[in-house]
Parts: sequence; C-alpha cells; structure tokens
Amino acid sequence: MRLSEKQAVLEAVLFASGDPAEPERIAAAADIDRGALAGLADSLNEAYAENGSSLVVLCLGGFYQLAVRTEYFEAVKTMADTKKFAPLSQAAMEALTVIAYNQPVTKSFVEHIRGVDSSGVVNMLAEKGLIAEAGRLELPGRPIAYVTTDAFLRCFGLSSLEELPPLPERSGSQDEHTEHTDDEVSL
Repeated sequence: MRLSEKQAVLEAVLFASGDPAEPERIAAAADIDRGALAGLADSLNEAYAENGSSLVVLCLGGFYQLAVRTEYFEAVKTMADTKKFAPLSQAAMEALTVIAYNQPVTKSFVEHIRGVDSSGVVNMLAEKGLIAEAGRLELPGRPIAYVTTDAFLRCFGLSSLEELPPLPERSGSQDEHTEHTDDEVSL
C-alpha cells in the first residue's frame, strides 16, 4: 500500500520532530485539520502494519511521536551504543584537547581556538561522557563552561590532568605564553 500525500507529510513531520509533539503543532506543520490527526495517525499505523514496517505512530498523553516497534528496540539500542563508542574524529580530538588544556571553557572559546563552529563536536563529546557541564560563567549570556570527566581520564589512561603531555613550544615571533580570555574566568 502506497502512503497518501497527507500520510507522507505526517510521517515526515513526526520523523523530523523526533520527540513527542503537540497535535496543534503537528497539524499546523503538516497543514492538516487538527480533528483529522488521530484518524490520519491510525491510517498511517495501518499502512505500517500492512507493510511490515518497524515504525509505529504513538499517542502518549495526547502527544504524537514516530517510534520503532518494541521488537526492534535491541537492534536500535545496539546501534546507538556502537555510535557512542565509535573512535573520535580529528575535530573531536582537537576540541577535546582545547578543553583538557584550558578548562573550564565555553563552546565559544573552543570555536575561537579551532577557528570553526564546534557546537556539534562539543555536544557529541558531552554525549559520550568525555566532557561535562561545570556550571555557568559570570559573563553576559551566562555561557556554559565545560570540563573533562573521569571517563576522559580513563579513556586516555591518565590518573589526573597533571599527566597530560606538555604542549609543543610555539616557534616564530608569537608569544610563548597563552593569554587567558574572559571565557576562562573562574566559576
């Protein structure tokens, strides 16, 4: 059975949302009548069942969410765990190095040092448990400060941050010491 246009739009909106979403927001985004949402979700579930799909539309406390059927949970969990323990990219190693040697630091400090947007990398490092939020700095906007965790030390075979290898000396006319920025004020 082929999905109708409205079913496909509902599926796309629920997929993009990820989290349970309010019926009003779904109806507005999918350009469907709020009253037709429950019936449309039911018809989408029927199409999924007819095709043997692993997906299901759940209605939890009046909120709708696209989810994986319970019988596929272990496979999804295994994939998520595999991703969590995947090797770090060069970008992640750079960001982790900046944080380890300069902590506590903000995302903007990491971005300033690396010269590129590092939000995704910092979020991934936090998700992996290698860094953690250490409060908010007393600066405009009260940015979140990040520090390394005990998991970071374990992963790199260190018992403390004092065991980090020294940074290579910079050559040329640049100062050999690092200027601390406003991002590095104490918590």
